[in-house]
Amino acid sequence: MPEEMDLRLAVLIDADNAPRSALGDVMAEIAVYGTPTIKRIYGDWTTPNLASWKPLLLENAITPVQQYSYTTGKNSTDSAMIIDAMDILYGGQVDGFVLVSSDSDFTRLAIRLREAGKKVYGMGEKKTPNPFIVACDKFVYIEVIRSAAEQARAEESAKAAQAAKPKKAAKKKAGEAPAPQPEPEPSARVPQDIVTLIADSVEMMADEDGYAQLGEVANLLVRKKRDFDPRNFGFSKLSKLVKALPRFEVDVRQGDQPNATYFFVRDKEGK
Repeated sequence: MPEEMDLRLAVLIDADNAPRSALGDVMAEIAVYGTPTIKRIYGDWTTPNLASWKPLLLENAITPVQQYSYTTGKNSTDSAMIIDAMDILYGGQVDGFVLVSSDSDFTRLAIRLREAGKKVYGMGEKKTPNPFIVACDKFVYIEVIRSAAEQARAEESAKAAQAAKPKKAAKKKAGEAPAPQPEPEPSARVPQDIVTLIADSVEMMADEDGYAQLGEVANLLVRKKRDFDPRNFGFSKLSKLVKALPRFEVDVRQGDQPNATYFFVRDKEGK
């Protein structure tokens, strides 16, 4: 299978169980995992509540798939999405799938796609049932995606505003209170069970000196806990999360190639 960044992905979105306001941020997140070569969204587009999707679909080049609700109270979108997924699977044109939904009905689909050797990424809200989460290779919460995107936009706006200021700053007025400094990212955000999970993973991947390459630890964490993501705890990267935890020691090493650095982590309480 190609490297993850080169994966050809089929993005299948359940319009009945995905927030439209986060669609742009979700598509940006998907680009991190590969190239979306197929982008489809399923729903009954004759209903008024889906009308507001139209400009978002045009902006992101997503093809809407019409699925009529033949029976009141039944979600026929699921069956249409599942049938299309199997057709795409047998077509052999993609390396992986992104299932955007908070519906546990796609659990068996995720399992079947992985049985066929395809990478499966799930994206849904925090209300998503656990069976669907663990059926995916990796699951990312849409709330986390949206929060990270909003923070990135806020930082960009702050940088732009700072650059627009005159080069010569005005002198601070006498008695003026100093500007508040940003608070450090608190390790208290990380639950103890996550700290233990990281420690166990470091121990499993550690060499004789007790150090484990952080990239390998990250892969193992996702295999153990499909929805593991440093952003769940307010950290943009795993390296920042680990550095904030007093239990771990991080060693940055220079690689063979110029500008290539590698992070290694050690559990101070390890045996």
